Amino acid sequence: MAAVLVGQFHARDAEGRIYPVHEFQETTQEAGGSTTTTYRLAIGDRVKHVEDDRFVLVSSGVEIIREPKQ
Repeated sequence: MAAVLVGQFHARDAEGRIYPVHEFQETTQEAGGSTTTTYRLAIGDRVKHVEDDRFVLVSSGVEIIREPKQ
């Protein structure tokens, strides 16, 4: 399984803290070469994509929202 960094963005929580998020695409050979997208904070914490621009930090359950591109 290989993970390739395909994007980066900032997300903000309800208290205004900003989180740098990295987006990876991983290809698994066991599943016929299917590709999945995973997200992690720059410090390595896992992030779950909920819908559209909403994400949740797996370790703490804090919801974050992707900042619009400027």
